[in-house]
Amino acid sequence: MELAECYRLLELKPDADVDMIKASYRRLARRYHPDVNPNNREEAHQKFIQVTEAYKLVLERVSKQEKSAPSSSKTEAKTTVKRKSPPASKFDQKVKWEAYEQLQDLLQQGKFVRATTLVESLAKRFPNDSEVRQWQGITYQQRGRQLIKEQQFDLARTFLKKALSTDPHNRRLWYEVDRDFQRLDPLL
Repeated sequence: MELAECYRLLELKPDADVDMIKASYRRLARRYHPDVNPNNREEAHQKFIQVTEAYKLVLERVSKQEKSAPSSSKTEAKTTVKRKSPPASKFDQKVKWEAYEQLQDLLQQGKFVRATTLVESLAKRFPNDSEVRQWQGITYQQRGRQLIKEQQFDLARTFLKKALSTDPHNRRLWYEVDRDFQRLDPLL
């Protein structure tokens, strides 16, 4: 199996890191596991095997690249990821929570374009805030779901993928996006 095909099967970009690879594999393994697909066991089993083989190849390649990378760049990458921002001021906290309330209103009203713009602005202002990242992932997922209803399937797929890459450790979000992808697949 070629490496490009592996990335396609795992629904990954070529620059995916180990965490993204593992998360994608877990999501796809749940989707194609034969026990989850009793009506289509044989086809699901074949797809499950393909996904597993692709996962092993991609993970091996990325692991080798990380081992061969100079240690200084590894250290720099780790420090930038782990570095915490200073605590937000009271004003920043007020801005953040007022924006959150506005975001909730926009989502409830179905104004997904404005909600996306708002949450992306918040993400620029609070780049290391895990709550904002979570709101961003949820907003992308809800916009993707709305685009499925509007039959804009390519754009829906883009927003669903953005949701997963924005908040990759949110299991509930992964579950919801996986359900949306399952609704989307038969429509394509």
